Amino acid sequence: MADVFTPQKRSEIMSRVRSSGNRSTELAFVQILRSEKITGWRRNFHLFGRPDFVFPGAGVAVFLDGCFWHGCPRHCRMPKARRKYWREKIARNQRRDRAVSRALRREGWKVMRVWECRLKSPAAAVRRLRVMLAGG
Repeated sequence: MADVFTPQKRSEIMSRVRSSGNRSTELAFVQILRSEKITGWRRNFHLFGRPDFVFPGAGVAVFLDGCFWHGCPRHCRMPKARRKYWREKIARNQRRDRAVSRALRREGWKVMRVWECRLKSPAAAVRRLRVMLAGG
């Protein structure tokens, strides 16, 4: 379906949208943490890069990366319109993700990034998180 707004109007509308996380993905992760009896996490924790979940006691920051916005190699499908714009946008997001992870690691944090698609079968992510929480 064609966009009913001009490119300028669509840009103005989208510029007003503020990121507050992907609520459904975050709630799915909350359910996983609770079912696995993993405790000690906080949301909305004031930390550079705004991780989705922080385990302050263990020094672990968890980011849940959406497949489209962060460029999942398996599931990111570029829109047919404005491909150059979207390639550049996702590349900027990936550069920012790497910079945030590096900065947090320099400050002594362990950083875990989980693709949105991995939450459907979270066993590997849970194992990795348990290792990080145990100090590994």
